[in-house]
Amino acid sequence: MRQARADEYAEFAAARTGQLYRSACLLTAGDTHLAEDLVQETLGRLYVRWGRVSRADNPAGYAQTVLTRTFLAHQRRRSSGERAVDVLPERADAAGADVPLRLTLLQALARLPAKDRAVVVLRYWEDRSIEETAGALNASSAAVRTRCSRALGRLRELLGEDIGEYARP
Repeated sequence: MRQARADEYAEFAAARTGQLYRSACLLTAGDTHLAEDLVQETLGRLYVRWGRVSRADNPAGYAQTVLTRTFLAHQRRRSSGERAVDVLPERADAAGADVPLRLTLLQALARLPAKDRAVVVLRYWEDRSIEETAGALNASSAAVRTRCSRALGRLRELLGEDIGEYARP
């Protein structure tokens, strides 16, 4: 029984790690090292509670919620001595994605407060409903709508009209 549960967890973790990592990268505004740490901590928490998690209606959603809450907890306890960097190092993009657009969006996301960033990632990257986002953040639906509206407004201010030049083929 114990081995079957461990195998089930290993299969789940292998299937979800990539998606969790991509979400964590967005939450951390491109800090890949912190994203890896958040995913690792999330998977550890899931492992400890796997008996309960595996019986949940949506274990993948549960994992995303744990990731988001882990990120927010990290933001709250981050020491005042840590400083985010302004410029990300250049990296080759094997997928051929639009690098200037990606960097511009990550820099804009980095300038949002942690909870606003979490709302934007959950609503628009994870494509969650307002209610699901509220559940993940332990907030009301009205608070999520307000925070989402303000975060999008702030992103529009940060990105301005120049965003069109990055989106052109």
